[in-house]
Amino acid sequence: MTMQPERQREPAGNGGVLPVDGMPNGAGVIVANHGTGLPASLPSVKRKPYRGPRLRLWLAGAAVTALAGAALWVWLSPDAALVRYKTVPVDRGPIVASVTATGTVNPVVSVQVGSQVSGKIAKLFADFNSVVTEGQVIAMIDDKPFRARVKQATATLKSARGNLARAKTTLAQRALELNRASRLRIRGFVSQAELDLAKTNYRDAQAQVEVAQAQVDQAEAALSSAELDLGYTTIYSPVTGTVVSRNVDVGQTVAASFQTPTLFVIAQDLSLMQVNANVSESDIGGVTEGNAAEFRVDAYPNEVFKGTVTQVRNAPISIQNVVTYDVVIGVDNRDFKLKPGMTATVSIVAAHKEGVLRVPNTALRFRLPGAPADRKKSQVWVVDPEGRLHPVPVSTGLTDGTFTEIIEGELGEGDRVVIGLESVEERARQELPPGFGMGPRIR
Repeated sequence: MTMQPERQREPAGNGGVLPVDGMPNGAGVIVANHGTGLPASLPSVKRKPYRGPRLRLWLAGAAVTALAGAALWVWLSPDAALVRYKTVPVDRGPIVASVTATGTVNPVVSVQVGSQVSGKIAKLFADFNSVVTEGQVIAMIDDKPFRARVKQATATLKSARGNLARAKTTLAQRALELNRASRLRIRGFVSQAELDLAKTNYRDAQAQVEVAQAQVDQAEAALSSAELDLGYTTIYSPVTGTVVSRNVDVGQTVAASFQTPTLFVIAQDLSLMQVNANVSESDIGGVTEGNAAEFRVDAYPNEVFKGTVTQVRNAPISIQNVVTYDVVIGVDNRDFKLKPGMTATVSIVAAHKEGVLRVPNTALRFRLPGAPADRKKSQVWVVDPEGRLHPVPVSTGLTDGTFTEIIEGELGEGDRVVIGLESVEERARQELPPGFGMGPRIR
C-alpha cells in the first residue's frame, strides 16, 4: 500500500481540523489550541478495516445452508435404486385361523306375550325385571264388554232352545195328522190330495226341527266363543322367567284386530344366553358346530367371553345382495353380565395348529421388481449368507392373516425371507445425524 503525502491545514485561530488518512475529505480530528504548547499538526494515522466477526458469521451461515440443502435434497429427491432388503427369519409357532363377525346377545328362549282380544288394560301385575312363574296372572283387560257378550250369547241360546222345543211339538202334531189321514184314506173318507198334504206338512215339521237344532248349536258356539274371549281378558305368563320388556300401561287400549299386540317379552333363563352372529358366505365353510368362539362387548371392553358354536343355520340372510348365515353361539351367563341386545364382536376359531413352520404373509406377497412371477404359485425370496437372492417355491396351508403355514418347499427354520425393500426415507433416516429427520417425504 502506498502512503499518501500528509495533507496539513492551518488551524484558524486557536484551533483547527486535522485531516486523517483513510477518512473522507474534510473529515479529521478536531484540535483545540489554547496556548497549551501542543504542535499545530499531528502525524497521519492509517486505519485498517476490521473484518473478523463478519467473516466467521458468513462461514457459519454457509455451513448451515449447505447442511440444510443436503438434508432437503435427500428429503425431496426421487427414489434411487434400492439394493437393501428387509428380511425376517422363518420360525415355528402357532397358527389360529379365525372367522370374525358381529352379532347380538339374546336369551336362549324369549317369549312374546300378547293379547288375543282388544280392550283397555285394567290392571298390570308385572313390570320390567319382574320374575314370574308359569301360569301367573301378569295383566287384565277390562272384561265388562265381554261379560255383556256372554249374557247376550246366553239369551240367544235360550231362544234357540225354545224354538227347537216348538219345532218338535209341531212335528209331533204333523205326525198325528199324517197317521189320521192315512187311516181315513184307507176307508175312503179323505182324498188322496189331503193325504199328500199331511205327508208334506210332516216332512216340513221335520225340517223345522233340524233348523231349530242348528240354531241351538250355533248359539252354543257363540256362547262358548264369548266365554273364551272373556277368559282371554286375563293374561297369564306362559313360562317361568324374567320380564325383559313391558310395552303397555294401565289404561292403554290394545287392538288385536289385524295382529296380536305384544304386551310383555319374557326371557326364560338369563343365566344361559346365546349370540346370534352373522357370518358371511365366504367364511361360513370353516364354521361347524362345536367350534370354540370368543367375543367382546362394549360394556366390558377388557373382558373376553368364551362360548361354543351350537348351531349353524342353513337359512340365508340376504341384505343388499350380501348373503350371510346365522351362527348361534351358546354362552354361560351365571354372573349376569351379559344383557339382551348387546352387540358382540365375535371371533370363531376355525382351525388351530401348534409348532408349524411359518412365514409372514408379506413374504408371500413380495415381488422382486423386474423378475418374472407366476401369481398362481406361491413363492418366497430367500437371502443366502452371501447376500444373494433366489426364489423358493412353497406350498402353503393354514393362515391367520399374519402368518401362513409352509407345507412343502426348500425352506428351513432360520432362513431369512424378504418382506420388502428398504425405502430411501428409511435409509436417510438411518444415515442422517440425530435431529435431521424431517418427517415424511412430500410427493
